[in-house]
Amino acid sequence: MTDPSTDHDLRRCLLIYDGECRLCVTAKKGIEQLQSETACSSLRMITYQSEEAKQALGMRYRPGRPDFAFLVDSDGKVAKGLDAFLPLLPGLKGGRVLARVLAFPLAKPLGDLVYWFVARYRYRLFGAVPLERCSEPQQSKTADSIHSDTSPSGGPTKFP
Repeated sequence: MTDPSTDHDLRRCLLIYDGECRLCVTAKKGIEQLQSETACSSLRMITYQSEEAKQALGMRYRPGRPDFAFLVDSDGKVAKGLDAFLPLLPGLKGGRVLARVLAFPLAKPLGDLVYWFVARYRYRLFGAVPLERCSEPQQSKTADSIHSDTSPSGGPTKFP
């Protein structure tokens, strides 16, 4: 059995994730918190919706929501789905154990199936978040309260 976590040099990898998926954005934030403690300190993460992701993926890029996450190494080799996260496992709590479990013959196909299911239904299961764009100013609080279903006091808005 080979260790799938050794396939990529994480210091030169690009993780491409769905920037509108609540689960994906939360996972990205968790990985960022661990970056200073792991070998993936130079791992870059960008949203699938970015121009850089479109260029990095080339012909693999499709408009709309991505079906899975991607990991692009320094040689341009692209891993997708569960395989995009396997190199990150050693830096996560319990990740080395999970990487060894996934090296067993039936565990990896089962992991791929679970990944596919979660990826397919992630918006139904976890919801969406607005895409964060560094160059765009954030909406004002007034604009947010006009479109929300709550009053400024925090309770539900009363409609006549």
